[in-house]
Amino acid sequence: MRVRWLTIDIFCGDAARYEHISRFLETERVATAFAVPTQTIKRFDIAELNVVKISFPRPTVQGTRNDRDMHGAAWAVLLAEMTLPEMT
Repeated sequence: MRVRWLTIDIFCGDAARYEHISRFLETERVATAFAVPTQTIKRFDIAELNVVKISFPRPTVQGTRNDRDMHGAAWAVLLAEMTLPEMT
């Protein structure tokens, strides 16, 4: 089975951090960081687990010759490098 979507999970330590990150990490901001159209992003905010999931179509099919990031680590780094505003 070929995976055609890439999903990045953002696990937040507690409810306050989840709310802070969820508010800051707008879908448009993610789309800009990934250079993908906003409408291709699927976002799942799961407050009960303090998790934000972001999915979008892979630029290449996972595991094929042209896939240079089979597990999506380079995409996750783009989010990790974003500067969050201070929590208030």
